[in-house]
Amino acid sequence: MIIDTHCHLDDSRYGEDLEEVLRHAKDQGVEKYIIPGADPQTLDRALEIAQKYEHVYFAVGVHPYDAAHYDRSELEPFVSHPKCVAIGECGLDYSRLPESPKEIEDCKNLQKKVFIDQILWAKALKKPLIVHIREASIDSLALLEQYAGEKGGVLHCYNADEQLLKLAKRNFYFGIGGVLTFQNARKLIEVYPKIPRERLLIETDAPYLTPHPHRGERNEPAYTVFIADKMSDLSGLSREEIETLTAQNASRLFGI
Repeated sequence: MIIDTHCHLDDSRYGEDLEEVLRHAKDQGVEKYIIPGADPQTLDRALEIAQKYEHVYFAVGVHPYDAAHYDRSELEPFVSHPKCVAIGECGLDYSRLPESPKEIEDCKNLQKKVFIDQILWAKALKKPLIVHIREASIDSLALLEQYAGEKGGVLHCYNADEQLLKLAKRNFYFGIGGVLTFQNARKLIEVYPKIPRERLLIETDAPYLTPHPHRGERNEPAYTVFIADKMSDLSGLSREEIETLTAQNASRLFGI
């Protein structure tokens, strides 16, 4: 069994053929899905999908790109739903900062404030975090070490910064996606064997980051098999062992 722990099924690109996408994924052995809460405007759609399909779950949160629009009160009605399994995706992303020094500092401070609030919210609710980190490893590590609770979470689309492996001891897992199959994924390939096996998860980030050999196309949960194959090649475990291991890890973290 495969669990896709991060797929944006609420994205408009699945508006016409979601049923077919899920059927295709099931044919490839994908049994469960988690929709991350990246955009509050699509939360209603995520909830609708989770209520319609037994094996689809969702999370609630705000992506760092949208930190300026964060309003926890708008999200709170969703977190009590039994299929809400996490807070996020939240985190820090310094890849699209403004130009002036003051604006850069203001942007970073806002992202940190919103991230801390979601970390503390997850801690209070005893839910795991889904964490997005891009070009912000030092600040992200410091905040998670200072504020995160026992439930830990997952570093979504793990960006291969070795210092973040410290978080494995804080009950954080590492989401492995299509990037592992890219020809230019040298850094991730080097770090991958250092991730504890009991902390590995599979994710697609669909419809983004489509793995080889479908790179350039719309991503979908069925393509987890290509990620599992690459993980198998790099670890010495069979694909079946990778699927079992990561499904057990996901079930343990998210309680599904």
